[in-house]
Amino acid sequence: MRAITASFFIFCFLVPSVLAQLRHRFYVVTCPLAESIVARVVSKHVLLNRNVTAALLRMQFHDCFVNGCDASLLIDSTSERPSEKSAGPNASVRGFEIIDEAKKELEIACPKTVSCADIVTLATRDSIALADGARFTVRLGRRDGLRSNPSDVNLPGPTISVAASIKAFNAKGMTLMDMVTLIGGGHTVGVAHCSLFQDRLKDPAMDPRLKAKLNKTCSGPNDPSVFLDQTSPFRVDNAIYRQILNQRGILRIDQNLGLDSLTKGFVSTFASSDRFFREKFVEAMQKMGEIGVLTGDSGEIRTNCRVFNN
Repeated sequence: MRAITASFFIFCFLVPSVLAQLRHRFYVVTCPLAESIVARVVSKHVLLNRNVTAALLRMQFHDCFVNGCDASLLIDSTSERPSEKSAGPNASVRGFEIIDEAKKELEIACPKTVSCADIVTLATRDSIALADGARFTVRLGRRDGLRSNPSDVNLPGPTISVAASIKAFNAKGMTLMDMVTLIGGGHTVGVAHCSLFQDRLKDPAMDPRLKAKLNKTCSGPNDPSVFLDQTSPFRVDNAIYRQILNQRGILRIDQNLGLDSLTKGFVSTFASSDRFFREKFVEAMQKMGEIGVLTGDSGEIRTNCRVFNN
């Protein structure tokens, strides 16, 4: 574990020459309305459904952690060619219609210009701001990938150990603080089905009032879902960290972040300062959005986010 920790702060996954091709205001000449078009589409959907932020956060995480942020998750499966969408961990990913709508408008405004990968990044960024989260800028210039294979999908699940989660995030160039920030920040607006936290309901340390409430909810049919943040489930804030400190973390990985010696300090710090959490969440989101990106002449700019051009 010491060796893992020592290497955790070495961010070498992203090649500097590649990242240099990502930049702010990338579409200022080729598609000046790109960011405003995406923002308008996302705003419309958030007004109709406040769960959109959680959906887009999950989408970007699941895309970036499999072969980089290249919109490979958006490709539809066919009988001849299954895609990442058909992998088990991606069965619960939602919000593809939002990306489709933004892409359709962008193809009218500036054809073959804005990548699906950049749309996902922008849409997620905008949805966070609309959930009372921090407002931040992102660098653009990603291109869309040419591979989408379900066998590539190996994502950390809700019962993963802290040590295994560290290894998974470290492999993507993310620090220990990034990991705690992204897990908590993603779950502060997320939901989970009862089948995903049955192990926690057997934990004698769980807050008894929460356990009673969850047991009652989970006794219903069709695998009910619950909010992971019990006080502000539609806001990207630090509330979930305070709940973790009080043994009210619903998912095993969430609660273990508050117990493990390597991560509990970060949980306490975030729990005590919403401002600090927001600052670090922005940094982690910007970094995650640049994992393994394709730029320059690599990949393609899809005209339909669900299918490869050829």
